[in-house]
Amino acid sequence: MFVTIPQDPKPCIDLHCHSTASDGALAPAELVARAVEKGVSHLALTDHDTIAGLPEAKEAAIAGGLTMINGVELSCVWRTYTIHVVGLDFDETSPAFLKALSIQNENRWQRARIIADKLSRLKVDSLLEKATELAGGDVPGRPHFAQALVDAEVVPKVAHAFKRHLGAGKPGDVKACWPELGEVVQWIRDAGGIAVLAHPRKYKLSATRLRELVSDFGKAGGRAIEVSISGQSSGDLGFVAELTRREGLLASQGSDFHFPGAAWCELGRITKMPEGLEPVWHHFREPVRG
Repeated sequence: MFVTIPQDPKPCIDLHCHSTASDGALAPAELVARAVEKGVSHLALTDHDTIAGLPEAKEAAIAGGLTMINGVELSCVWRTYTIHVVGLDFDETSPAFLKALSIQNENRWQRARIIADKLSRLKVDSLLEKATELAGGDVPGRPHFAQALVDAEVVPKVAHAFKRHLGAGKPGDVKACWPELGEVVQWIRDAGGIAVLAHPRKYKLSATRLRELVSDFGKAGGRAIEVSISGQSSGDLGFVAELTRREGLLASQGSDFHFPGAAWCELGRITKMPEGLEPVWHHFREPVRG
């Protein structure tokens, strides 16, 4: 059962969502407008490996009376697994951090080019260009390639594109050359931000392996875990909460919103955080209380 974060007198805080700057369906300004509509008071736009949407989102937030927190979701590697780390409350003008994002951007373009090459057997003219257009001119991800295949009538639906061509083990399932976990965490720390382990149960790790990941994350300088996220079972919530307590880490939360119409990942609609955890937003440069 989902529980909306109490909004009065407590703030409604959503620290994980996506716009068209990465793989979301709404432009940054549209995303902020929807967040305001849903009662969100504090929002972090955490697009994949880019902060390109932040200026537009911040401008819209001022108009809507919503507080924006600097955010990004960075891809990295831990052992053989692709892991996502959310960076929060960092200095978006940091030259070193901007250089790191540029590296991530090139990694994504390299991956997109390989995906297009792998799918060339489908004989879709200008597939990379079409996927890029669907991504608003930014780096296309697998969802954009999937939609391009639908538009070209190669498959009837996006789900079919993933099942036949882009899902796990299929030709279009291309792994990018991401940096190591510790390096990404250090990028965030050097920019004055807080590194958060994103949606820990989505990696399909065993309990033992997840404990090892969290331990390594903390040793690398990671400070928080996403405890309360949309679509999470009560069992997973309890396990992650206990892991957070045991490792002495801060707790974060977010909807991981990508598109309208999915009740399980709507902005501001987040499982209530368990008692006894220290919220990450208490440690922002301008702490959020409540």
